[in-house]
Amino acid sequence: MVDNHTPWEPPLAGTEAEHLVGALDRLRTTFRWKAANLDAAGLRTRVGASALTLGGLLKHLARADEQCFGTKLSGAPLGPPWDTADWDADPDWDFNSAAGDTPEQLYALWDSTVERSRAKLTAALADGGLDQLVHLCWPDGRRASLRRIVCDLIEEYGRHTGHADLLREAVDGLVGEDPPAGWSA
Repeated sequence: MVDNHTPWEPPLAGTEAEHLVGALDRLRTTFRWKAANLDAAGLRTRVGASALTLGGLLKHLARADEQCFGTKLSGAPLGPPWDTADWDADPDWDFNSAAGDTPEQLYALWDSTVERSRAKLTAALADGGLDQLVHLCWPDGRRASLRRIVCDLIEEYGRHTGHADLLREAVDGLVGEDPPAGWSA
């Protein structure tokens, strides 16, 4: 049963897939809450010597989602805006180019990418479960499982949600572990 006031909470006693998807969605929701409702200056705020910004994290995590449930899952090439970036000239293009994007562009990119990723993950789970092998292949020919790419994305969101905690607190003092009950992007 999903609590309508905190739908991002993983189940108390679910299947492995439900727990992994729930953990990922909780991190996604917490990250999105930390980055929510900011103007361009807020999305460009940095802390100390770090070059990280909430805007850069929005764009980077949109790319991470797209890679996991596009390229790694099925081999689909990255689409816009990733396909036109000069990654050789700027390996951190997603982080750096975000400074030139409006808040509306960054939120729309992250929101639409995550929506597509959720649909692709749901379809993949229905089609073969966590044990299925995906397109991602090591040089020796071994392929990763869907479980592996979900766990990798949980790790990526966990790392960057911690960064988002610090960045958001620097912007306007917002702190907290979870969005308030009833919150939505």
